[in-house]
Amino acid sequence: MSEAFSRQSDCIQRKTLQTGCPFQNCLFPAGIRLFCHEDTIDYQEAGGCSGFKYHCIRQPSESYDISAFVWHLHIRNLLPETGLTMKPELDVNVSVERLGVALEPNGHFSESAGIINPATARDRQGQLLIYPRMVAQGNVSRIGLVRAIQNGQNYLFERLGFALEPESLYELRNGGHGCEDPRVTFIPVLDKYIMGYTAYGAEGPRIAFAWSADGYQWQRIGVARFPEELGLAADDKDIAFFPEPVISPAGVRSIAFYHRPMNEIVPGIGQSMIQAILSSKPHERQCIRIAYVPLAAVLQDLNNITKVSASVMIMAPDDSWGQIKLGGGTAPVRIQEGWLSLFHGVDMEEQDGNCTRCYRSGVVIHDLERPHQILYRSPSPILAPTTDDELQGTVNNVVFPTGLDRRTDLEGSVFDVFYGMADYKIGLARMKLVIC
Repeated sequence: MSEAFSRQSDCIQRKTLQTGCPFQNCLFPAGIRLFCHEDTIDYQEAGGCSGFKYHCIRQPSESYDISAFVWHLHIRNLLPETGLTMKPELDVNVSVERLGVALEPNGHFSESAGIINPATARDRQGQLLIYPRMVAQGNVSRIGLVRAIQNGQNYLFERLGFALEPESLYELRNGGHGCEDPRVTFIPVLDKYIMGYTAYGAEGPRIAFAWSADGYQWQRIGVARFPEELGLAADDKDIAFFPEPVISPAGVRSIAFYHRPMNEIVPGIGQSMIQAILSSKPHERQCIRIAYVPLAAVLQDLNNITKVSASVMIMAPDDSWGQIKLGGGTAPVRIQEGWLSLFHGVDMEEQDGNCTRCYRSGVVIHDLERPHQILYRSPSPILAPTTDDELQGTVNNVVFPTGLDRRTDLEGSVFDVFYGMADYKIGLARMKLVIC
């Protein structure tokens, strides 16, 4: 905690926000307001849609410590104009070098419409495995299995077959269906590889689980179940597990994973969908959440990993970038400072006189024990569509990172990033991280 923040904390004298009470200014400069609702705290500053920019911070219980609230705002880069002089907790420098196309359709029927959005994991012998989403005609998806053989600083790729093909009821329907966008994590406390993926069946997209002892042979576990009282949208995507147990906001040691409930926003009269989204509060849009499953229950029976006990929103769209929605990207990797992963954000951009969605990527670092605490979030994208393969494809203007592999053979904090390119190919980039 910085000295400047300590002084600000003393000034605030640890006031709390009580549920249902609006506070004007609260020792903030004029033009800033705080509102505490039953399930969210909103920070508003003058400007933006309807006269204010809205930032949803967290789900409080009965009260929330203002001093911690100020620090949380600052860490999330939401206090650029308040005049506070606090230093960021982490000074992060990220550089990214594109290495080109890693995988592209090879003519096989299973990937005739694209090979995209791969998970990555190391097998028990240290061999890098890639789990791409393979898309056949009709938007039928399978999860492939590819061995990545290191060739100097690059790779040769050997297709080994499929990790999962659609066969369960929750993966089948008329029209597009299947097993989509996997992320794979080895969880030592379980001594298993756990795969989270989007199962697209008759009920729509659901997050589903599978496990493996070796990273090659996979068995399904089932679909995630959330408590009804959370009121989350049933359609859900972008699941990725943390490799180690963490502490939930309720203080329970838990298995945790990202997810993105697909909140539906209904346009008003005369509104387009994009106008409706941008006029809504950020926490009403599609956000990144962390779900928690008590570790004790999972150790007792692996099937309990589907039984979520809690879910909290950790990142919502803001005005800097990713205004339309945010979603998880890669599975987190442990670094000295906490948990590192890449996420994606979606914005509207004008191209050739037309508005189009653009998918870009940033970095997030979580607290190691309590990942609902964000230590750093990219104030601007680190990777955006610029090459022909990223700008034109099945869906134009997309970089979608889903695989993050630490390169321990290279000097410094270096990671290979595998990402979807315009929903048709897989790109490879090398990311270097310097944290002061």
